[in-house]
Amino acid sequence: MTGLSLGEKLFIQGGIAQDLRTDGRKRLTYRPIYVETGVIPQASGSARVRFGGTDVIASVKAEIGRPNPMQPDKGKVMINVSCSPTAAPIFEGRGDEEVSAELTVTLQRCLLGGKSGAGAGIDPTSLIVVEGKVCWDLYIDGLVISSDGNLLDALGAAIKAALSNTAIPQVQVAADTSGEDQPEVDISDEEFLQFDTSGIPIIITLTKVGRHYIADATMEEESQMSSAVSISINRKGHVCGLSKRGGHTG
Repeated sequence: MTGLSLGEKLFIQGGIAQDLRTDGRKRLTYRPIYVETGVIPQASGSARVRFGGTDVIASVKAEIGRPNPMQPDKGKVMINVSCSPTAAPIFEGRGDEEVSAELTVTLQRCLLGGKSGAGAGIDPTSLIVVEGKVCWDLYIDGLVISSDGNLLDALGAAIKAALSNTAIPQVQVAADTSGEDQPEVDISDEEFLQFDTSGIPIIITLTKVGRHYIADATMEEESQMSSAVSISINRKGHVCGLSKRGGHTG
């Protein structure tokens, strides 16, 4: 995005102060949200989400693995975000690595909770097949195709939609396996379990411009922010995660 002139900055700030943003929205109104699932056939689950000019894809790959010896009753969940260098000018050079790392860490905090697992939206105990020996590993990848602000909310929505589209194959464990041997497993090609997304939160980011907070900020509005707070909330109204960041006003 090219630098804004003083007049453009004042126009954005003045509109927000009067509860009439440059695209006609009120301060707490989102842009139209479009969700499409099953966009990557070879993935276990996938979704594409668009908030105006922000366009992201999330995919889920489920693979059989072995639990961490320190957490034998839990499967593993890995989240990673990549930003296309063409998504926005700030992603050129090493900018995409910095933004990708920040988004990855924040999504992990919002969806996986703390180190103890407290507040986790994804229950890792539900991924266990045989305690201490066999589990499901979930690899969740987010890709930013185009950015016009509010990436965190869009990626959170895409991951939730992708997980709701995820089918975990039924697994049969050989009954005659005992002791320290790794059990033999038979993964079904026909029977699947739908992933439970009831505990997975949505992420809502409020961006402060001047004296007011706005929802679903565009990239131009984000350039004028002084701070932002992102809250992940589940369907029961419980806060699962909180993330704050500063900004610039110039």
